[in-house]
Amino acid sequence: MIIPSRRAALVLALAAPIALLGFLMGGVVDALLLGNAIVLGLVIVDGRLAPGPERVTVTRHAPESFSVGRQTAFTYQWQNDASRRASLWIRETRPGLLDGVQPVRRLTILPDHMVREELSVLGARRGRETGGWLAVRSTGPMGLAHRQWRVELPWSATVYPTLPASRLKASLADAVQRREAGLRSIRWLGEGRQFESLREWVPGDDTRHIDWKATARRRKYITRQFEEERRQQVLLVLDAGRMLTEAIGGESRMEYVVRAALWLAFAANYHDDNVGIMVFSDEVHHYVSPQRGRRGLRQVLEVLAVVQPKLVEPDYPAAFRYLAVRNRKRALTVFFTDVIDRLASEAMVANVASLRPRHLPLVVTLRNPVLDATATARPTDVAAAYRKAAAEELLSARSEALLQMRRAGALLLDVPPANAARAVVDQYLELKRRGRL
Repeated sequence: MIIPSRRAALVLALAAPIALLGFLMGGVVDALLLGNAIVLGLVIVDGRLAPGPERVTVTRHAPESFSVGRQTAFTYQWQNDASRRASLWIRETRPGLLDGVQPVRRLTILPDHMVREELSVLGARRGRETGGWLAVRSTGPMGLAHRQWRVELPWSATVYPTLPASRLKASLADAVQRREAGLRSIRWLGEGRQFESLREWVPGDDTRHIDWKATARRRKYITRQFEEERRQQVLLVLDAGRMLTEAIGGESRMEYVVRAALWLAFAANYHDDNVGIMVFSDEVHHYVSPQRGRRGLRQVLEVLAVVQPKLVEPDYPAAFRYLAVRNRKRALTVFFTDVIDRLASEAMVANVASLRPRHLPLVVTLRNPVLDATATARPTDVAAAYRKAAAEELLSARSEALLQMRRAGALLLDVPPANAARAVVDQYLELKRRGRL
């Protein structure tokens, strides 16, 4: 598409006052019309001379994954195969996760040259999204017209939550050093699957454990001996129902939960525990069984990148039945949710109690700092007194629900949102130290 430039519009605007002379002098209007026709003809010619999409091409070199709040570098490679210089105006549209529409930028490419454009992209929020294009205007050699086209260059981007800071890694390393200081490693032989050594087979040993290669070499029966499995299971369970849709301090409760879950998954992986995740609301949206190492951590991260709360009532019985079927091994089951009052949380309390004694349930709830401040503030007028009374009543009902959960045998961690990640990791380390898993 060819469109006039500002220069062409300015030329036509300067010629417009001449039309006023047409009332006084004959033939002026005809000359004006001829001049306008010449300008418009030059605009068309200039637009056709501008390098177009058949001569100017672009490719992008960018990663597919990004992190919230972090700048990531990428490049565009522009190639001009035309015999004249390409003066480009570029407006880029990215997915909303990556800052959306970008400001217009200019780029000049010499004939038969390639230019690398170094840019950066900021992960605005968690999620996975596809889309985006480039709107390009190429200016003609006379500057009277632009040739405009659209380049379909969609992004396929996944924005992950911010990874744990280096201070968490340092604290985990300190915890391991404190735990292992002055201790001597003891191997417990049992029915695990972690290989420990070979020994001669004796009557009563399981014949399935005979190592036939070693038997052939030594010409006598050799059996494999295994070390008792000491690795624990950590399962993150996220309630993505209406309880976590509320915003605190301009940020959704779910964002605080995702951050805390990610820190805990990182800590469990650091301690060589298996880590998994389940997300549910009115149905189960994601389930990843506890797995070891980077693979398990990566799969948890994939789920945390896309989880979003829904304004629906959670189906606790269905979710916990699903969990009971899919995960039979004992696990530290960390349940991220919130409570309002005892009546609204009865189903949740009953189902959390069903986890015991097979699992060790840890319920993490987020306090509302605004509600706490309102309940403890000194009222200055009648309206403030009513707000204080309402806040105190809500907190009292909430405390009753939490007490009922403790009586059901669940461990409870009720913390302000900003402290949730650190508190969850500290609780996990304390349970590891005391051997509760």
